[in-house]
Amino acid sequence: MEALGIDIGGSGIKGATVDTSAGELTRERLRIPTPEPSTPAAVAAVVRQIIEHFSWTGPVGLTFPGVVLDGVIRTAANVDRSWIGVKGEELFGSGVALLNDADAAGVAEVAFGAGRGRSGAVLVLTFGTGIGSALFADGRLVPNTEFGHVEIRGKEAEHRASDHVREKHELSWEKWAEHVQEYLLHMRDLLWPSLIVIGGGVSKKADKFLPLIDLGDTPVVPAVLLNEAGIIGAAMAAVTREH
Repeated sequence: MEALGIDIGGSGIKGATVDTSAGELTRERLRIPTPEPSTPAAVAAVVRQIIEHFSWTGPVGLTFPGVVLDGVIRTAANVDRSWIGVKGEELFGSGVALLNDADAAGVAEVAFGAGRGRSGAVLVLTFGTGIGSALFADGRLVPNTEFGHVEIRGKEAEHRASDHVREKHELSWEKWAEHVQEYLLHMRDLLWPSLIVIGGGVSKKADKFLPLIDLGDTPVVPAVLLNEAGIIGAAMAAVTREH
């Protein structure tokens, strides 16, 4: 089954057609910078642009960097605040599946990537503009976790350990890895997952920091699908909605 997945992020909006039975992109992805300000109308215009680029008329799945409950956006930490309260169907049309961006990435990683076949609790964390989280219990998603906002030393974790923080403060990989390690230890002590998967934009540079991370018996691995996971997960959600 083929569907169009579109991943709305704080810095870029990416889309591609996906073979949802194989978890693979079927055409080269298109990335457009997230408009500033990232208002619903401005982002919806980019989404339409991506749909038109692929001349797409089939199922569409969209990710959003915030909590999505029953198709309504409840939080907007890294995009314009005017998103809060927006109904996805009214903005994007009734046929579009809308879900949290980290949940989408996690769904793809558990189906086709690093979390495939793992039992127990699996925690997928996406490091980018913020820190997204997706928690799975024996393969089933616990939707809309917001573990990027847990407090570490009086500050939200994503204000200490996101990839954006690394770039903004020009942290060395070693220094940034210390921040990530402290955060991951905190999450391990809360959830005791059987596996932690690191995704998001920084996952393609995992070799620069993951060797510096040590959680003892809890394995920490890079995402297999890298930055395509959100697109694939969005497309999977679109197909699920169709059936």
